[in-house]
Amino acid sequence: MRLLALHHPADLNSELARVGVDQCAWTIFSQKAEVIPLKITGISVAAGNILKQTALVCGADCALHRDAISGRVKKTDAILFATPRQYEQICLRLKQQPDCAARLIPEIRTLLAAARQPQRRVKLGRKTLTLNRTLIMGILNITPDSFYDGGRYLNPHAALERAHQLVEDGADILDIGAESTRPGAAPVTPEEQLKRILPVLKPLVKKTRVPISIDTTSSRVAETVLAEGAVLINDISGLKFDPALARVCARYNAGLVLMHIRGTPRTMQRNPVYKDLMAEITGELQKSIHQALEAGVAFENLLVDPGIGFGKKPEHNLEILRRLAELRTLNRPIVIGPSRKSFIGHILNLPPEERLEGTITSCIVGALNGASIVRVHDVLPVRRALQVLAAIQSGGS
Repeated sequence: MRLLALHHPADLNSELARVGVDQCAWTIFSQKAEVIPLKITGISVAAGNILKQTALVCGADCALHRDAISGRVKKTDAILFATPRQYEQICLRLKQQPDCAARLIPEIRTLLAAARQPQRRVKLGRKTLTLNRTLIMGILNITPDSFYDGGRYLNPHAALERAHQLVEDGADILDIGAESTRPGAAPVTPEEQLKRILPVLKPLVKKTRVPISIDTTSSRVAETVLAEGAVLINDISGLKFDPALARVCARYNAGLVLMHIRGTPRTMQRNPVYKDLMAEITGELQKSIHQALEAGVAFENLLVDPGIGFGKKPEHNLEILRRLAELRTLNRPIVIGPSRKSFIGHILNLPPEERLEGTITSCIVGALNGASIVRVHDVLPVRRALQVLAAIQSGGS
């Protein structure tokens, strides 16, 4: 007798084949091998108790408030623990229950689909970016004061050389920023951002097929760079700083990364506090998505970023990486940017120049937990690490 680790479908199928299980039944067993926790908030105790009993009948379980059974509370949160096959049975049984429980079925099915089939495509103008592996967004900071490489690429010639090197190293996207967003950084005017960006962007769009992203919160900057050939806007504010940016992206059918932040770069690290970190990040990103959709941005053009290091303490950043898969609730590709950030320095007691290993580890954990794109300074070593991870996950194919 021994334990099995069957996290990959190929490994489960291999073991089923060794046992001699009929191949027609493999899908059934795959649906029984994975427990997916699902949290439902603020339901009536009646709905909670129905959900609990229904889950138990199906061989699953449901955690409720301790006083839900006695009726001492009027509302309760619930955490369902079930396999995909058990969720199917739960939904079938809930159809026969009162509306307070039956109305949960559509959202359960939507979240289950998001958990099992993450978004694999995103539209960037006329381009469709396929996300069948974790892609790499190479960072090009055209700034004098970025925390790691400030000043290195302020000269357009140096910036262009760096851009071509990032592409050669394997960057799938180039992300150009002309405004430092390090903790304590002051805003940079749209005029100054464009003065830095355009001498690099204009020749670059003619010489590379790699999609170009611009890291800005300014609608004016976005309007100009999208007209010049950029196809993605990376907004660290999630539309909080300049709501008009969404309308600009809609006009150009551009991609839009919506990032979570608390405060501004100048204020964000002044003791950020969360009661429920992942719930608050997810809820605030959902509001940003709604805002973008209201402005005309297509759903398939949106990506989300939990904002590692933006209004987060070190422990918050670690929790984000551990629980990143929860952002699949939003049903959009997930971007993370852990590159050489201070939470790595906090763990290792090292300056930005010596945080490469921590960056690689964070990217691997992010990829394992659902990141579609990792935004990094060090493209080549991260690409190699992700290649090894992909080989392990695919069995070498």
